[in-house]
Amino acid sequence: MAKKAITSRSKSKASPAGPAKRVSKATKPKLKPGELKPTKFKSTKFKPWTEAEVVEAFTRFRNANPEPKGELEHLNPYTLLVAVALSAQATDVGVNKATRHLFPVADTPEKMVALGEERLRDYIKTIGLYRTKAKNVIALSEQLIALHGSQVPRDRAALEALPGVGRKTANVVLNIAFGEPTIAVDTHLFRVGNRTGLAPGKTPLEVELGLLEIVPPLFARHAHHWLILHGRYTCVARKPRCEACIINDLCRWPEKTVPV
Repeated sequence: MAKKAITSRSKSKASPAGPAKRVSKATKPKLKPGELKPTKFKSTKFKPWTEAEVVEAFTRFRNANPEPKGELEHLNPYTLLVAVALSAQATDVGVNKATRHLFPVADTPEKMVALGEERLRDYIKTIGLYRTKAKNVIALSEQLIALHGSQVPRDRAALEALPGVGRKTANVVLNIAFGEPTIAVDTHLFRVGNRTGLAPGKTPLEVELGLLEIVPPLFARHAHHWLILHGRYTCVARKPRCEACIINDLCRWPEKTVPV
């Protein structure tokens, strides 16, 4: 009897750690190309920016850089689409180095398809995930030819239906190629939105929708460029340059390094 009691207790202790409690990795949702992983930002309660403060911030951005430009090099809407698709989890500098050789020989969907996936890989092999990206670029080029008369569609749903194109890529293309007042949330803009308290959110979509709600129409065309560049060169991840920040007096970040 004693042995049975011990055996029973032993099993009951082991059961909580058994296979039934394990979470299958297969249940984790997959990210679309260009999407960011959910953040672990603390849900700090920032005092919301006033309308006057938002206008002041973007007025300063505009005065400092009236016509901001994206840093991905391209020749036309198609090459812009390809460049943005290649830039997922890669730097603009790295993508530009590759596309400077690629685009002179393949600047249309037809030329890209004729180039072929294998030769395309040779052009972009210095870019991360180049095999998958080469496959997607050929596939999206074929789809543009078959469904859109070789033209890049000016429609979000149609863009996101293309292989390797997610919401961020669609936003960039709609903004730069067609002048739509979209906001493409990359790593830099995501950080700025949360750190400053301008548009805090746990996901890129939350930050995007928050900004769309508060950015005045006057500044909507260039808003995402100003914020991306601000995050890339001033509000950087490790050592933010608060002393050089033109909106440091408006920023809500409690750890600002602005000299007293």
